Amino acid sequence: MLSDVPIGEASRASGVKVATIRYYEQIGLISAPPRTEGNRRLYDRRDIERLLFIRHARDLGFEIDAIRTLLDLQDNPDQSCATADAIARARLSDVESRIAKLLSLKVELQRMLECTAHGRVDQCRVIEVLGHHEECMHPTH
Repeated sequence: MLSDVPIGEASRASGVKVATIRYYEQIGLISAPPRTEGNRRLYDRRDIERLLFIRHARDLGFEIDAIRTLLDLQDNPDQSCATADAIARARLSDVESRIAKLLSLKVELQRMLECTAHGRVDQCRVIEVLGHHEECMHPTH
């Protein structure tokens, strides 16, 4: 793994954009790395591993505060993983809720398209439903 690399190389190795790495430093998700005499940041293997952890967590949709907690847990491995489990369980619940909402939207869009006359706009079911939310079969979406 890389050691003492500039920010561009750390970005390529982790898949995290340079601006995002700077942002993560600013908000304290990663420590500010040492700098050269020319004021260039130098990242080590641990920094890149941390960036990979953060990127993976973001890819899974975890919020910054949750990632901060997960990183703290990772930094203190003697703790119970109950907090990590709770964070993951909450994220799963969010995903399941979104899936249910998307499935409801899919059904409604299919219904709108099945009922359309493919004729004139004044008879178009898509326009009618969008213009009158009460026509929608799934008003809670």
